[in-house]
Amino acid sequence: MHLQDILFSQGFGTRRVCAGLIQQGLVEVGGCLVQDALADFEPHGLIFKVQGVAWPYQERAYLMLHKPAGYECSQKPGMYPSIYTLLPGPLRTRGGGAAAGVQSVGRLDQDTTGLLLLSDDGKFIHRMSSPRHHVPKRYEVITKHPLDATQVERLLAGVVLDDSPVPVRAAAAEFVSDRHLQLTLTEGKYHQVKRMVAAVGNRVEALHRSRIGPLVLGGDVPPGSWRWLSAAEVAALSSAQPVVEARVCPSGLTAD
Repeated sequence: MHLQDILFSQGFGTRRVCAGLIQQGLVEVGGCLVQDALADFEPHGLIFKVQGVAWPYQERAYLMLHKPAGYECSQKPGMYPSIYTLLPGPLRTRGGGAAAGVQSVGRLDQDTTGLLLLSDDGKFIHRMSSPRHHVPKRYEVITKHPLDATQVERLLAGVVLDDSPVPVRAAAAEFVSDRHLQLTLTEGKYHQVKRMVAAVGNRVEALHRSRIGPLVLGGDVPPGSWRWLSAAEVAALSSAQPVVEARVCPSGLTAD
């Protein structure tokens, strides 16, 4: 594959722009400067540098991002900056065309923090976001008032939201403290966690998504940063199974 085509596929601009980067001596492959835009390389497994920054060739992009508060999951945000400004330019433009760049898999509210997946693989995005596949997502919910077993029972049994007569239910709920609940959902309606908690007579004060399927947001990705997903992580996400209902009541309470 021609080097200019490799750079083009990874989002470094038009083929003409990519050829210019190469001819100006701004691209290295294997530690060597390459100035022939038509030089051929096997792209798979290739790591190249553009202006001193190393890039691995990725046929498709699969990323995890730790979303901080105060960002919108939109290409055209309103009041707050876009999460896409947290990504380097090539990730926002790779592929070209009207649907260029990676897209977020679902959205988090501007005040919600935590794990976001992004990709330019349409099938993967659909698999992760479609309610038909029931990919579990775990949230750390901090409530205004102490939770009780009755409220959690209602979340597990199902509550009716104002936009649908069909009850929505949590797949799992586990107490961390009297105001901290780990809540697992397998669908993603608008403001779902906040509305479900409000429906049982409480209020969400802070919300953080800590897990999607088998993928857990760890300390290796601090707020505002991102990393590539490994092939094993992508495979595990693509085969994620729904969780079995689980519940743990706080000390001194019972589920009865």
